[in-house]
Amino acid sequence: MKSTMNWKNKRAESALKGVASRNLTIFLCIGCFFAGMLFTHRMWTPPEAKRISRTTQVDDQKRKDVKSESKDILGEVSRTDHAIQTLDKTISNLEMELAAARALQDSIMSGSPITQDLNIPELTKKRKYLMVIGINTAFSSRKRRDSVRATWMPQGDKLKKLEEEKGIVIRFVIGHSATSGGILDRAIEAEEKMHGDFLRLEHVEGYLELSAKTKSYFTTAISLWDADFYVKVDDDVHVNLGTLAATLARNRSKPMVYIGCMKSGPVLAQKGVRYHEPEHWKFGEDGNRYFRHATGQLYAISKDLATYISINRHILHKYANEDVTLGSWFIGLDVEHVDDRKLCCGTPPDCELKAQAGNICVASFDWSCSGICKSVERIKEVHRRCGEGENALWSAAF
Repeated sequence: MKSTMNWKNKRAESALKGVASRNLTIFLCIGCFFAGMLFTHRMWTPPEAKRISRTTQVDDQKRKDVKSESKDILGEVSRTDHAIQTLDKTISNLEMELAAARALQDSIMSGSPITQDLNIPELTKKRKYLMVIGINTAFSSRKRRDSVRATWMPQGDKLKKLEEEKGIVIRFVIGHSATSGGILDRAIEAEEKMHGDFLRLEHVEGYLELSAKTKSYFTTAISLWDADFYVKVDDDVHVNLGTLAATLARNRSKPMVYIGCMKSGPVLAQKGVRYHEPEHWKFGEDGNRYFRHATGQLYAISKDLATYISINRHILHKYANEDVTLGSWFIGLDVEHVDDRKLCCGTPPDCELKAQAGNICVASFDWSCSGICKSVERIKEVHRRCGEGENALWSAAF
């Protein structure tokens, strides 16, 4: 009985130990689970943070690379644009040199007298002038020329000094008669020997040929003189050379500039009237007006525009009116039109009052006569009352 009790007690005791052992095992398992969770959280959180940090760094680096690449692209674009501009200037200079060479070749091949005193080595190193002034004249205008010589155009040694010291070339511009070598041409040759102030053109003179004469003038002038500006003026207009030079010098930085008194007159379709336009239909309906262009008494164009005329002289169209024709050649080009009213003052008292106010005129004439009315008799009076004074030209720096 006693042994039976001992066996039971040992069995109960063993059962209790088994239960305790099982509970302890469960507890340990649960503890290990939580410990594992805690360990896992601590072990994996820093790598995640590091990964995010590394990702941010990579993104920042990418953005820096993109910015750097953008700067490189912009720099490359800027360098390319500069290279293109340099190339354009080089091409423009080559075109102008080619135009001058072509004009020289044409003169040599045609045997024109304008090249008799010139040689090629001298032309390769032509000096630079401020402006070339071509005074448009006709065979019948000897008295007008003499009145200009007696007023605003220097003569003899002063004319040479004007070229050498001031870079201003002045010539009366005239072509040939229909019978070349006739009495009219011989009269001009005699006058040339006396004064040495003519530019002879390969052109047959005629009132209806003024547009062709203008084209020939610019083509010939640019082949002989390398100037910043080329000026055309009529022989019945008074000019203050110093004021003209100062006006043009202010526009030297503009490569494609057209300077004058801009106007836009009506297109005259009626036959028999002065300034009739045979091609009036090209300008639209009756009553239309011309595009803006400089009045023909005096205007100036830059070297680039004179070169353009020289290069394209064979295809440039001519209208009946010379001033309209010149303006039409620049339509469609990137040309700056400068409207300067000092280039078209009236005769006294208009130009005189402006001179007294310190606003000296470049050119003076009468609109009613398209020049100074009775210029041979009146230009000396205009010069006396509206002239800038001789010292204004020789003391000025351009």
